[in-house]
Amino acid sequence: MSADQPDFKDTLFLPETDFPMRAGLPLREPEWLARWERLRIYDRLRETGSGRPPFVLHDGPPYANGHLHIGHALNKVLKDFVVRSAQMRGHDARYVPGWDCHGLPIEWKIEEQYRAKGLDKDAVDIVDFRQECRRFAEGWIDVQREEFKRLGITGKWDDPYLTMDYHAEAVIAGEFMKFLMNGTLYQGSKPVMWSPVEKTALAEAEVEYHEHTSHQVWVKFPVTAFGDAASDLSISSKKMGLSVVIWTTTPWTIPQNRAVCFGPELAYGLYEVTEVAEGAKEVPGGLVLVADALAESVFAAAKVVAERRRDVTAAELAALVLAHPLRGVDGAAGEWDFDVPMLPGDHVTDDAGTGFVHTAPSHGDDDYQIGLKHGLPMTYNVLEDGSYRADLPLFGGEVIIRPDGKEGGANVAVIKQLAWAGALFAKGKMRHSYPHSWRSKAPLIYRNTAQWFAAIDKPLDDGMGAHGNTIRARALESIDRLVKWTPQTGRNRLYSMIEARPDWVLSRQRAWGVPLTCFVRKGAKPEDPDFLLRDPEVNARIVAAFEAEGADVWYVQGFKERILDGLHDADAYEQVFDILDVWFDSGSTHAFVLRDRADGAEDGIADLYLEGTDQHRGWFHSSMLQACATKGRAPYRGVLTHGFTLDEKGMKMSKSLGNTIGPQEVIDQYGADILRLWVAQSDFTVDQRIGDKILKGVADSYRRLRNTLRFMLANLEGWDEAERVDPADMPELERWVLHRLAALDGQVREGYAAHDFQGVFQKLFTFATSDLSAFYFDVRKDALYCDPADSLRRRAARTVLDALFHRLTTWLAPILVFTMEDVWLSRFPGEESSVHLQDFPATPAGWENGALAGKWFGIRAVRRVVTAALEVQRREKVIGASLEAAPVVHVQDANLRAVLESLDFADLCITSNIVLSSDPAPEGAFTLPEVDGVAVVFARAEGAKCQRCWKVLPDVGHHAHPGTCQRCSDALMRLGWGVAVGG
Repeated sequence: MSADQPDFKDTLFLPETDFPMRAGLPLREPEWLARWERLRIYDRLRETGSGRPPFVLHDGPPYANGHLHIGHALNKVLKDFVVRSAQMRGHDARYVPGWDCHGLPIEWKIEEQYRAKGLDKDAVDIVDFRQECRRFAEGWIDVQREEFKRLGITGKWDDPYLTMDYHAEAVIAGEFMKFLMNGTLYQGSKPVMWSPVEKTALAEAEVEYHEHTSHQVWVKFPVTAFGDAASDLSISSKKMGLSVVIWTTTPWTIPQNRAVCFGPELAYGLYEVTEVAEGAKEVPGGLVLVADALAESVFAAAKVVAERRRDVTAAELAALVLAHPLRGVDGAAGEWDFDVPMLPGDHVTDDAGTGFVHTAPSHGDDDYQIGLKHGLPMTYNVLEDGSYRADLPLFGGEVIIRPDGKEGGANVAVIKQLAWAGALFAKGKMRHSYPHSWRSKAPLIYRNTAQWFAAIDKPLDDGMGAHGNTIRARALESIDRLVKWTPQTGRNRLYSMIEARPDWVLSRQRAWGVPLTCFVRKGAKPEDPDFLLRDPEVNARIVAAFEAEGADVWYVQGFKERILDGLHDADAYEQVFDILDVWFDSGSTHAFVLRDRADGAEDGIADLYLEGTDQHRGWFHSSMLQACATKGRAPYRGVLTHGFTLDEKGMKMSKSLGNTIGPQEVIDQYGADILRLWVAQSDFTVDQRIGDKILKGVADSYRRLRNTLRFMLANLEGWDEAERVDPADMPELERWVLHRLAALDGQVREGYAAHDFQGVFQKLFTFATSDLSAFYFDVRKDALYCDPADSLRRRAARTVLDALFHRLTTWLAPILVFTMEDVWLSRFPGEESSVHLQDFPATPAGWENGALAGKWFGIRAVRRVVTAALEVQRREKVIGASLEAAPVVHVQDANLRAVLESLDFADLCITSNIVLSSDPAPEGAFTLPEVDGVAVVFARAEGAKCQRCWKVLPDVGHHAHPGTCQRCSDALMRLGWGVAVGG
């Protein structure tokens, strides 16, 4: 600028805002959290929400036993998106966070502390032990509550639900007693998944599968009788002896064998062992029966050669009687001197093994079902610690799984006895997926025990049969007709699980939980009609006692006598001390949260349950079964499921691999909003990946979005309602932006309602960065900075910026809770101000204009060719800025050319001039392959550079203010500058 040239900077409306470019989220977010607490945001929304349609997301309770992991963050942030967006769409959106406080995870932690001190848990008074568990849970609830709040999660944090609250314990007991009264509760003896380490039954949801090395054995069961249908088989095997060969990876179950099953549809053969390979550890011989499809693998494992002699039919197999392989063994005391039947079983396949399945009804569900069908005896050889009963011949006291989770000596002891008995055909080891306890990580076994069950196929006469008259029928009907699934695959998963599941095992042999509040008559058998005491008055007394004193009172000396006093002879009954499956606790939460709380659901049914996909076998499942028994239907109308969190390579996170990322790590480095944005940018229906590289990409998206918001704030400085322009009077560009807002309004509302958070954010991010920052803001900077304050174009642009501000801040508020509060307060400061007290603003119907959408699609396509052509010139340093250009644009389409001629297309392209031509484009003109019929020839703008707006125009220097164009000179006159120096 020359010495005599005035500085026009003060005459421009340059952007002005205190909103910082750098967010500083890790340091600033706690300030907003404290502010929201002072403002009582959540409670104020409840107080003002009267009359709104309610929306209730019922929280699936996490365990109160450790710091949060990234999966917790994913889950709670998704819930927050749902709740906040429902509120801002016009609902009274209620969210009561909760915790699972009972059960093995917490009890196990206390036992670990005992073991570290060398103490015996069983020597401690049970009430004292339970109180320690309660204190442990209370401590972690406080820790986790603060960690959840730090993520920006809204909810009733000062009054959460806890399954160990006295009222909750009373309700859980009351819900259990509904099973007692409706006849679905029974005591049965059947195999359940059992942890010898934890000495308790486990629910399917408490089981995880890991690679495990097991013994595998091929065992010969000698044929001792043939029956009429197998007479031919008898003749052919008289001289050599005949055996059926089974295969198992649990040799310890052989002493409990009571049958061998075959597949009626499979092909079997009679094989003669003709050659034994050198080095074979066993010396099998004679005739054996195996499935044809598996014969080669069986004989290879035994290192023998065998020749097939003939087919064996299913009728022949069914006529055979076998001996137990340990029959007659020295020292067995006749324990296994019984016949073993051959039974057909649909569960038998020729995928692996021998085609014959060794059947121990006490140690497997298929085995148990075969046993029920054919009246096979149950065995009780395995004790709660995973050892054989002491008086079991040969194996008494041998351990299957040791207290440290390692293999005991039972398998090897059985294998040795089989070898000595001449029954071992082959042996080996195999690596396979095997069930483990998710808490102790120790292997599990199937074990026959006396447990309490809920019969899910027992007909119910409870007046709630609108959706079926059994628990299973009601559950399947609910899944099919009453629940919306997101994604829909969740429906199929839960349906197939419930369709095939056995009765629900309700009991656990532990100490920390709600007891099975029932009494059994001494001397009665489970099948006797008076075995269980069913008395509504007794039930009411129990509930009242729990309400006042908590479930610990069940374990206080004399409680039975107190409850039965005046009603029944206490000496005639025994008190049950098993505790309820913790999934029954969480499955009952609908009763003491949705039904009983004032901020629950009016009909006791949640609008949404939202958890990870593992909860199809966990909370979704148990809640469904529990409510179908006590309410007659599912306790939810919708279920949303998300995947798991993996590292950047798609690996499961593991401390041993060193690839875990904690929420606090992300918050400390980037801030909670970046973690929330990671959730929003992810497809939650599949597994999520997270890592430093991914988070850097998220942070970059955040930075670009923040710059868009900062531009809005800076150019709205000093906004006055008197500036507002009616849409009908606006330039077409502004009306196009309003149309885009109208379209987005519907898409955002529909997206949030469908829980498509990724779709919502992608649309808003694309709009903010492409439609606004890269186009509208870029075009309108000149008008906003340089036009007179009262010009229609500038006022219209500011009016649109105001509309953009209100919509973008509220639309993004459910996702970026801290940043949008920062943006909102930058414009509307005040102690009572908060974006989270706002709703999504209504969008006037007149803003929508479909004709503009098509028209501006074409305009922007031509503009893309122009800007790309100018970028080439800038890259080659022909020009420094696009305002130095005045390109010739060849447009073949006459209609499109007419549209461009009706606009200030140079202004849209940020050039000083543009020539539109209908002539054919000369060779070498710049084109883009995706935009047909448009070509650009570069030309420089003629004239001088306006020192105020920097456009290059012929008229610069010919106005009252030297060095300015007509528009800028007029603006200076309006500002009262008079005649400039040298004028």
